[in-house]
Parts: sequence; C-alpha cells; structure tokens
Amino acid sequence: MTRDRDSDYKIVRGLSRGLALLNALNRVDGGASAVRLAEISGIHRTTVRRLLETLQGEGYVHRSESDGSFRLSMKVRELSEGFRDEQWISAVAAPLLAELLQIVVWPTDLCTLDVDAMVVRETTHRFSRLSFHRSMIGRRLPLLQTATGLAYLAFCGDAEREQIIALLAQREGPEFRLARDSIALDNMLRKVKHQGYGENFMAWNQEERIASIAVPVFANSRLLGCLNLVYVAQAMSIEQAANRYLAALQKTARQIGDKME
Repeated sequence: MTRDRDSDYKIVRGLSRGLALLNALNRVDGGASAVRLAEISGIHRTTVRRLLETLQGEGYVHRSESDGSFRLSMKVRELSEGFRDEQWISAVAAPLLAELLQIVVWPTDLCTLDVDAMVVRETTHRFSRLSFHRSMIGRRLPLLQTATGLAYLAFCGDAEREQIIALLAQREGPEFRLARDSIALDNMLRKVKHQGYGENFMAWNQEERIASIAVPVFANSRLLGCLNLVYVAQAMSIEQAANRYLAALQKTARQIGDKME
C-alpha cells in the first residue's frame, strides 16, 4: 500500500488495480483474455488472474464458456444507477465553472429543473470575490422570476413547457400570476429565445438587489439545465452584462454539453 500525499490514509493498491481492471474491461469490445487485460491495464498477469477471480466471485465479471474471455456482468450497472444526471453534470461542470470565474469574476451557477423550480447544482459563489452569498448549492430558484427559470422555459420542449406552466398556474401568490397570463408569458419567452438568454433585473422578490443572465445547456439536443451569471444590479444593465459576458457563458455551456455527450 502507498500513502496519498493529501491524506492520512494509505491507498489500497488491490482496490486501485481492481478498478483499473474494470475500466479496462469497459473499454474492450466483446470481452478479453487475462493476457490481453494485463497488456491493456499494465498489471501483471498473475495479479490480473487473481483480480478476475475476485470480481467474478463478487458477480461483476463473468467468463464466457465459448472462448474463455472475461466480460463485465450486468451487476456493474449497480455502481452507476444511483448517480443521476444532476450529479454527472455537477462533476463535469465544476472545473469549467472555475475556469469561467477567472474570466467573468462575477459568480455563476449551474442549475437543473426539479419539478417546479431550478435547483443550483454547482456554483462559484463561494470563490467569487464579488459574491454576497456563500451557500448556494441546493437552493431553489423560482421559474418565473429568475433568468435561469425563464431560460429553461424558453428552451425546453413544448410539451414539457405546457406541463410546467399548468402546474405553476395552479399556485397561489403574486409570483405565479404570470403563469396565468399566457400572452405576456409567451411574449417574454419568445424574447428570451430570440436573444439567446434569459434575464432578471431585480425581479426576484427574495433577491431584489441582484440581476442575472442565463443560457441553456444542451447535450445530444436535450436540455440539461441552465448556466447563469449573477451580479449586483447597480453595477450594470442587462445589455451591458450580455455584451461583456454572454459569449463566455455560451462557450462554457457548450463545453459542459460536449463533455456530457
């Protein structure tokens, strides 16, 4: 066993090699022999044999009776079933948002839909010198009062949009009136789609000091969520924010989508 420089605990080499072997099996098409897996993984053949026997005993690998090759079994899917799209996109987006922060300085959030609100999955609020919020992960943003929510409604499919708006229209409170005004909402969403981003300028009653712009994040033509930039409204207008930061936001959104594909 070796010791990780950033940890007080030793790395279990057997576990590391077992994971490397699973990764190698995932890359081969149609299975592979122990000798071939040793070549791919760089692990000694004797160790590969021992690891394969262990993985086979645990049900993650099976050996073909026809040619003796080793293949992944269906049980390996259990290792990823609990990892949802929201977690995948958060893991993918974190380093890209860190790079974006160096360019825009203002904080950004990556959000996905959760029934009737957008939920912050990843953020740079805790790193931005211009943020007055440090705890944003998991915060719910209203669909009709935020740039992120309006961007999602504008760019999602027609059937999904209709279902969401119908749900919001049943809610009580002034923040849901727009859902019952189909003409005004349609005009607003048409503008968002035309300009390519959603906007909020002190329209959210819980955060009246802030403004934001938000762009959609697509992967394989599927809307995954939205990426926003949040700033103090007194600092600039929506038009100024778009002129300065929209291109960088859109580039990062495309990079996230590319990695998700």
